[in-house]
Amino acid sequence: MKRKIEIFTAGCPVCAPVIEMVKSLTCENCDVQIYNLAEQSDPEAYVDKLKEYKITSLPSVVINGKAIPNSEEGITMEKLVAAGIGQAF
Repeated sequence: MKRKIEIFTAGCPVCAPVIEMVKSLTCENCDVQIYNLAEQSDPEAYVDKLKEYKITSLPSVVINGKAIPNSEEGITMEKLVAAGIGQAF
């Protein structure tokens, strides 16, 4: 079973480090999907996903359907590891 990781980005300089951080932590048990809203090809599907996960700011990371809290310090390596990225089930 793979861990589903969804990254929501606007293709901005603030988002790029989060994408790289997630990629650096992933393992063979991780399936990463990146949704770049600046290059969206299916706007309705993206908006539906944002609503489903209650995403109100970017970048955002969702792991197995649960959004990582994006508080003042942003998405941190500690939050990603605590959520299980890079660890076997």
